[in-house]
Amino acid sequence: MKITVGIQDTDLDEVAALYWEAFGKKLGFVLGPKYQALRFIRSVLRSDHGICAHDAEGRLLGIAGFKTMQGALVGGTFTDLRRVYGWVGASIRILLLASLERDTENERFLMDGLFVAPEAQGKGVGTALLDAISAEAKRRGYDSVRLDVIDTNPRAKSLYLQEGFKEVQTQSIGWLRIFFGFRSATTMVRSVYPEPINAPAAKTKAPPRTT
Repeated sequence: MKITVGIQDTDLDEVAALYWEAFGKKLGFVLGPKYQALRFIRSVLRSDHGICAHDAEGRLLGIAGFKTMQGALVGGTFTDLRRVYGWVGASIRILLLASLERDTENERFLMDGLFVAPEAQGKGVGTALLDAISAEAKRRGYDSVRLDVIDTNPRAKSLYLQEGFKEVQTQSIGWLRIFFGFRSATTMVRSVYPEPINAPAAKTKAPPRTT
């Protein structure tokens, strides 16, 4: 498996398709129908905000996106939305998407989506991409990685827990569940400097002998 930071131009269409396959259930009401969603996603993809996994033959296995002050794997502005959905459609969608917006902070590196091709699931691709995200965070000077996982994706949450992420808080999205199909999102964090496994316990000094 080969891990690279950045998305090749030849992979952009496939990345957009995999992104929609992974998150279409959550974003379908807002970005659908599918043909418009793919057009929008493809138009705003930032190749410098993704980490890719390929097999030995060069087939795309999965992608982990991240978000910085400069942008996100799939971001976009009102203008980008307007080009695909028109003025009215863009106005409604920008408000709904803004409700899911996650702040980028200075303390923790924000992973913004991880998705694996169906035929590559269960083969360690997700773990490899999480490690690559941690390496990128460390390279950029961060101490930890942050992500959010929704309550309707227990498989992803189980992977994150298995890979050392800790739950920080869970927030309900309230009435917005009508549009997005989930009720809450859990913030999880993992240090890029994991504690060594089976580290020896610290020795304690015996109290001084008294006479």
